Amino acid sequence: MTSKARRADRREQALSQETIVNAAIRLLDEAGEGGLTFRALAERLSTGAGAIYWHVANKDALLVAATDRVISGAIADSARAAAASETIRAVAIGVFDAIDAHPWVGAQLARAQPPSPMLKIFERIGRAVERLGVSYAGQFSAVTTLVNYILGVGSQNAANAVHAKTHWSQPNRREFLSAMAGAWAALDADEYAFTRTMAAPLREHDDRAHFLAGIELIVAGIQHSA
Repeated sequence: MTSKARRADRREQALSQETIVNAAIRLLDEAGEGGLTFRALAERLSTGAGAIYWHVANKDALLVAATDRVISGAIADSARAAAASETIRAVAIGVFDAIDAHPWVGAQLARAQPPSPMLKIFERIGRAVERLGVSYAGQFSAVTTLVNYILGVGSQNAANAVHAKTHWSQPNRREFLSAMAGAWAALDADEYAFTRTMAAPLREHDDRAHFLAGIELIVAGIQHSA
């Protein structure tokens, strides 16, 4: 075996799936899904693409592994929650914050096929809904409503943040919301009579607090119907 081949073998042995996935997450955060290629990842890891393929079959498998890593960390704290409602809140805010920090995660959760990281969210929420005393007939609707709200609002919040950075000149969230509120207040008074009245709340609202308020409303409705 040549010295070059021995060096390649050592690089492959030193490389682990954890290292690859962590590097992929950083690359996804910086460049999005389009920027994640095995060539870019190999350059980031100072190795060859073949060494990566030894641990990860293809890009789809890598995206699933990266999403799973993020989501597993996001919902870890929910396992320590005592009450079912606390578990739901912990999962919800964990996923919301994860998608906010990693905007690409929302799209991956929406389209990943089993084994999907989304099923971990579904399972954790489902067990909590069972503990709330919801009948078997009502469990699917309750769980899917919660999961759809968490993923939908979380993804929309992340998309809004990305849009604000790329399409608006405002340097921070407060100025962005102020500009949006001004646009709402200037809408046609007849066609958007209600929306105009929401300009002030829009200017001052906190996305995270607003998201949790929605979770509280859904959980209260589930408990009332249980």
